Amino acid sequence: MAPIIEVNQLCKNFKELTAVSNLSFTVNEGDVYGFLGQNGAGKSTSIRMLLTLIAPTSGSINFFGKNLKNHRHEILRQVGAVIERPDLYKYLSAYDNLSIFAKMSEIKVSKSLIMNQLQMVDLADRAHSKVRTFSQGMKQRLGIAISLIHNPKVIILDEPTNGLDPQGIADMRNLILKLSREMGKTVVISSHLLSEIELVANRMLIIHKGKKMAEGVVSELLDPSKTIVQIETLNNNEAKGKLLLSKWAEFVQQNNGLLLLQMNKGDIPQLTIDLVAMNIPVLSIQPRHSLEDYFISLTNPNAHVEAFAN
Repeated sequence: MAPIIEVNQLCKNFKELTAVSNLSFTVNEGDVYGFLGQNGAGKSTSIRMLLTLIAPTSGSINFFGKNLKNHRHEILRQVGAVIERPDLYKYLSAYDNLSIFAKMSEIKVSKSLIMNQLQMVDLADRAHSKVRTFSQGMKQRLGIAISLIHNPKVIILDEPTNGLDPQGIADMRNLILKLSREMGKTVVISSHLLSEIELVANRMLIIHKGKKMAEGVVSELLDPSKTIVQIETLNNNEAKGKLLLSKWAEFVQQNNGLLLLQMNKGDIPQLTIDLVAMNIPVLSIQPRHSLEDYFISLTNPNAHVEAFAN
């Protein structure tokens, strides 16, 4: 796929604070690109530079092969964005909000187009309800409908699930997948909710203290050979002793008293057979390798797993 966004050596300093340091990454056409990091990692600062809301201290940003600084208006006409919570006219209806934002963008839209936009975000049945009656999730979806009114190629969402309940998070996840799979949009999602990004992103960037820690295809970064398997038994101390005397000894690790093995995911069936053969009463076996584990291993490698003490 062709690159849609190319960022090279991007830096942003606020007096003595370096918010973003030599950040480089590439978003390809068709990506759902997860831009991940803890609060304060530099995600929102980077997103604001992508949207020209703040100027970088140094570095370059290209969209569609063109420099953002030199082609700002041309590029931003092909980009839609929702930054944190969308600014909406809460005493107007969803329909009127879309109509007003279309006029502000100098776009002529028909009633059917506005209704199609609302249908796309599952708000058609609330088209004429005032926005002040909407849940936060509904407001977020309306914000996305507004960001799509000019049919952009790229959608940038900054923390789109902030403040949402579980149903709202699920709705947002489904909408992001619809934008990518059905509408062919390239989507950039900034978030600290790693488990959600794992469900939607095909590529990702992990940023920590303003610096890039990793970038790549999610399935490749999540190495199955480093799966952490959590085992719960009726007697973890006894189980640990038996495992340390078995062929699994080199894999045995611990975290706060839990019984863990770091191993290849494909070896879990054989481990299960061996646990039964060793008469270890197993209550559960849970693979824990996830994007969250990977993120923690990069940003705080000693936080997750420590070797068993003698």
